[in-house]
Amino acid sequence: MPATVTHEQARAALDRRGVSIAEFSRRHGLNKNLVSDLLNGRIKGRRGEAHRAAVLLGIKDGVIEQ
Repeated sequence: MPATVTHEQARAALDRRGVSIAEFSRRHGLNKNLVSDLLNGRIKGRRGEAHRAAVLLGIKDGVIEQ
């Protein structure tokens, strides 16, 4: 089972790769405001698109069904 990261660590990982929130969002077909809310700890990412984004960012361990 992969280890999860905090929202601060996920933001730092994007910074290390030189990827903006907008670019990450575009690559994965996500709403950039939602990604920003996850990275700032305003939402948990429990359902729907927020769940998918949290899993892609590594904030949450989960399954993304297509």
